[in-house]
Amino acid sequence: MAIEWDEEKIAGFREKLRQAKALPTLPGIVSKLTQMVEDPSVSADRIGRVIAKDQILAAKLLKLVNSAFYGFPGRISTVSSAVILLGFNVVRSLVLSASIFEAMEKTVVGLWEHSLGCAAIANVIARRLSINDPEEISTAALLHDIGKVVIRENLAEEAAVLDEAILGENISLYAAEQRILKINHTQVGQRLCRHWNLPDRLAEPIAYHHEPKKSANHYVSTAIVHVADVLVRARGFGFGGDKWVPALDHNAWAALTLREDDLPGLIAEAEEVLVELRGFSFEIQTLGEKCPPAIES
Repeated sequence: MAIEWDEEKIAGFREKLRQAKALPTLPGIVSKLTQMVEDPSVSADRIGRVIAKDQILAAKLLKLVNSAFYGFPGRISTVSSAVILLGFNVVRSLVLSASIFEAMEKTVVGLWEHSLGCAAIANVIARRLSINDPEEISTAALLHDIGKVVIRENLAEEAAVLDEAILGENISLYAAEQRILKINHTQVGQRLCRHWNLPDRLAEPIAYHHEPKKSANHYVSTAIVHVADVLVRARGFGFGGDKWVPALDHNAWAALTLREDDLPGLIAEAEEVLVELRGFSFEIQTLGEKCPPAIES
């Protein structure tokens, strides 16, 4: 049976999402680093000194750079060396990802695992296509559903109504958001990107992963995140909020020049990365519990 919605309440839902206080803020150090990596005059040593001021963040970065995923385990002992080896954009992506790991994991474990799977597949696709900065695309994929986190953390009652509609009317979360809130998680994610001053290279895949044709400047990156999202839903990694697999945009698929017989190997490689990411997720939570707060200089 269809559920009746009160128009006044719908307007209230949208107003809550318009308020800036409904959007989480990045830690000050992450916001500063995001601005610094866009500055062509900034040095690796300077970025390293900023990260080193935050003990937890520095430990997280060194833990990941020394993982088998990057090919030089146990050899990198300083943050500045990590910055030089990985490059500014990769470090920014890793720092941004690490800063929101805990928030996503605490909100919905299934959504976090879905996001990890999407990031893993996007990274594999980007590397197969020899895309520059595959970690940046991976970060966009990790954050592609961040709007769902904002909705659940700030509109708990409304999120319950969305869940009721998904189950009761057999519709997707995206469709339920559009009809009930008159705004969807991609639009909320786009607003969050503006709030965080993230570059368009991250913002467009987040905003348009359901409609890649709307991406004006970063279509290939958006197409990668779109295809990764579809594949991870089809494969059953985590839980994206409903049982449905989004429709594949065939133009996006064609833009990536992938063949159907590429899929088994791509999924297998992504699963290996997913195991690594899950291990890293557990480790950084442990680091966050053990490390004392950073001392401001």
